[in-house]
Parts: sequence; structure tokens; C-alpha cells
Amino acid sequence: MASSRELFGTRIGFVLAAAGAAVGLGNIWGFPTQAASNGGGAFLLVYLLMILLVAFPMLVVEMAIGRHGRANPLDSMRALSDNPLMKRLGSGVGLVGLAVPCMVLAFYSIVGGWLVSFLLAAVAEILHFTDAAAWLKGFSASRNLFGAILFYVLTIFIVQAGVKQGIERWSTRLMPALFVLFAAMFIYIMTLPGATEGLKHYLIPDFSKIMDRDLLLAAMGQGFFSLTIGGCSMLIYGSYLSQKENLPKMALSVTLVDTAVAVIAGLVVLPAMFVAMHQGVEIYAQDGSLLSADTLVFTVLPLLFESLGAAGPYVSLVFFLLMTIAALTSSISMLECPVALASERLGSSRKITSWVLGGLIAAFSAVIVFHFGTLFGLVAKVATQYFQPFAALLFCLFGGWIWSRDRKLSALREGYVDIEQSLFWKIWPVYVKFVCPILVATVLWVSLG
Repeated sequence: MASSRELFGTRIGFVLAAAGAAVGLGNIWGFPTQAASNGGGAFLLVYLLMILLVAFPMLVVEMAIGRHGRANPLDSMRALSDNPLMKRLGSGVGLVGLAVPCMVLAFYSIVGGWLVSFLLAAVAEILHFTDAAAWLKGFSASRNLFGAILFYVLTIFIVQAGVKQGIERWSTRLMPALFVLFAAMFIYIMTLPGATEGLKHYLIPDFSKIMDRDLLLAAMGQGFFSLTIGGCSMLIYGSYLSQKENLPKMALSVTLVDTAVAVIAGLVVLPAMFVAMHQGVEIYAQDGSLLSADTLVFTVLPLLFESLGAAGPYVSLVFFLLMTIAALTSSISMLECPVALASERLGSSRKITSWVLGGLIAAFSAVIVFHFGTLFGLVAKVATQYFQPFAALLFCLFGGWIWSRDRKLSALREGYVDIEQSLFWKIWPVYVKFVCPILVATVLWVSLG
């Protein structure tokens, strides 16, 4: 399996694909919202610290497991031990991990469909198709299903082409486009009244809030979910990484790109929120809490775009194109996880497997669409608050305790011959064995609370 396994062709291709898997609505929607709700610059400072303390060490664990196993999540987890019982338990852990991207994709694609719909609505407004724009912006089962199907087609189209021609090829196009669109949005937003006040709120920390318990827990959770720890995407992408590459260095590159996107998203969204406030749009309640935190992107910001007059549809077009790209780079990694398993275990065609599995998950999304009030929040909560942190904890325990220190060293020596003499190796094995499980268990405890 390892000899014929497709690998990423370039370092930059891997970094952009893996960062793209991490970059998503959590960075562009979740991070600015959390920052706005938790002291702006204070949250940013603590978030960056939590990325270093929680997310990066765990990212190395997942990527190392994937590259060592050179297989899907189930077989990669089995490869950590020669003990028959541990192999069976490893398969179970891989199965729990695999459930995460499947469940997340089921509701995430509905949100992705909303983004596609708002993107098309901006195009319709520019072309003066007002009825079509109104339908695309409205919340109906037919609109939600239409958007989700389009989003699935885009996702499947990329995944079915393979690692190099699909995932790597499109990631190296979409991620640079993401940064260009962010730059354009930032430059434009900063010309509007109120933007400077938002920028100050974001960049200047209120040090009195640094040790606030809610802020610390929110920053830890955001840092954890920002890199999709426990979501299997990093494990499966790690399995496509060449043994010649320095794995800790590659993991650091992915962490930096993902964090940069989150930070830049804050540079755009927070000033935009204060511009909206300047235009008369209500952002904060009287108690200082953020209004419409969960639907900020679909309620508050469109009101801002409408207030910009003739420029509004064009700004909306750029913004929702940016959001769609971010969502798409994540969704392709989610679908890749079950596709890799089915292709390797059954020997089936990647193209057929991608369409069949994508279609099955899309069918589940359709059920959610037609029972939205009951299922959407439930599936999202079970996937992100229960399964993902639980899977991450299991990955952490297996990576720290079941996978022997000598085997870890051997795996990381590939591409980093002198790693045993490095400061990283002196800290990381002990850190992932003792500290990471406590931190991940804390995230799980907060999620369950």
C-alpha cells in the first residue's frame, strides 16, 4: 500500500492543502466572533498562546500517526502497536475519528450552501435579478437544498480527481485567492467610517481580561478547533506526506498559515462590525454581549453591505466568495477521510467512491434540511462538542501512551535525522503523554458543559 500510495507533489502543496483543511468557518466566522465577544485584543493574545500550547503539539501527533501508518485513519491507528488487542482498539479509535468529518460535513455543507447562495445572490443583484436575489437570500428548505447540492458538487469534483490533481492542485489555487480577497476586503473596509475603532478594539489588548476564565476557555477551545484537532483531516493528509519532509517543521508551517488566516479574518470582520455600528446596525446588546453571534455572517454583515449603496453587491460578492473558498478547502478534507478508507479497503475507483460517499452524506444533509429545527443544531453539537474532542483525546492517548517512544522517534527521524538532539524532541514526547491529555480533556469538559 505504501509504495503505490499517492503523495503530495510539493511542500507548498501540502502546507496549503493541510492549512486549507484547517481554514474554514471556524477561522473566518468563529474566530472573529469569539474575539468580539471576549475582549478583542485580549482574546487574540491568549488564542495565539493556546495555539502554541494545545494545537501545535496535537497537530504533530495526528500528522505523525498518519505518515507512520501511510493509510486511512483505521489502519493508521492499528499500525501504532503490534499488540492484537491494541490493534482492535486502534481500529475503534479510527472509526470514532472517521465519524467526525462525516457528521461535520453533513451540517457544514448546509452552511456552505448558504454561502454559495449569498454569493449567487450578490451576482443576481449586480445583474438586477431582484426576485432571484431575494429567493437566494431567503431561508427556505428549497434554497437550503439547492445551495447544499451545489456545495457538494464542488467538493466531490475536487476530491474525485485525487491528491495531486484534485486536492493539491485546487488548494494551491484557492488558498492564495483567499489571501488576495482578504487583502482587498481589508483595504476597502479600512476606508469606511468606524473601521479604525474596530481595528483598535481587535489589536489593543485589555490586559484586565487576560486571566478571565471564560476568555481562557474560549481561546483554548477556539485554538483546538481551529486546526481541526480530532477531525481526522490532518491524519489523512499526513498519510500523503513524503518521508523526506521534516514533519514538525511542516506542522509548524501549517499552524502558522492557519493562524494567519484567523488573525487576518479578525482584521476584516471586526472593523466591518464597527463600520456596521457606525451605519446604525446593532452589534452589541446593552450588557456588552454580541448580538446574532451564530448568524453574524448571514444577518449583520449583509445589512452592512446593503448600507453601502451601489458598492454593496460587489463587496458582498467578494466577501461571500472568500467565505465559500474557506469552506470548500475544509470540506474537501472531510470527504477525503471516508473516501480514502473505502478506496483502500475495497479497492474501488476513487471517482466512483467520491460520488457515492458524497451522495450518501448529501442525502443525510437533505434529511437535516427538511427537519432543520430538530436536527441541524443537534448534529452540529454532537459532532463538534462531543465526538471531535473525544476523538482528539483518544488520538492523544494512543499517540502518547500506546505508540512507543522509540517508534515515535523512528517515525519523526524520517526527514529530520538529528531530531533526537533537538529541543523539540526533549519536550514533545513527555508533553503529548502528560500535558496534552489534560488540556484536551479540559476542552472536552468545557464542550460537555
